[in-house]
Amino acid sequence: MKLLRIIGILATGFLLSGQTTESGFADSLDEAFSKDTLVISADEHACWVFDVYIASTQPQQMRGLMHVRDLPEFTGMIFIYRQAGIRSMWMKNTFIPLDMVFIRGDGTVANVIAHTTPQSLESQRSIEPVNFVLELNAGITGKLRIGTESHIIFTHLDKDPP
Repeated sequence: MKLLRIIGILATGFLLSGQTTESGFADSLDEAFSKDTLVISADEHACWVFDVYIASTQPQQMRGLMHVRDLPEFTGMIFIYRQAGIRSMWMKNTFIPLDMVFIRGDGTVANVIAHTTPQSLESQRSIEPVNFVLELNAGITGKLRIGTESHIIFTHLDKDPP
């Protein structure tokens, strides 16, 4: 009986992996987004490399990190916009607190909003027109001194959305 219960649990997990959630999202970020790296030059003495999921299409940007429950420390999501604009985001259906880095087209940081509140409908906005928004785990911008003096270096990232 115990063996049947274990097999049932394993089978359920296997069947659910790769399927969509009740919201219609693929379970895995790896299935829904391409991935690349970027470098953040926090100051003249410190550079940090991050793996980032790329949200360049409207459906990807609408999904973002919703329903994600864990994000490795040096992993994030970069939202790429063809035209600079005031960017506003909320945390609906986002279960982890995030830091949001609003980035100009030249890679310089316009502003940072640290420690957003999970599942909040409060709008988080850039203070000026930007082309990119980088979402990272909450607290990492403070820990690594990422702020308005920082510069984002797009190593291989295709900065032009389709």
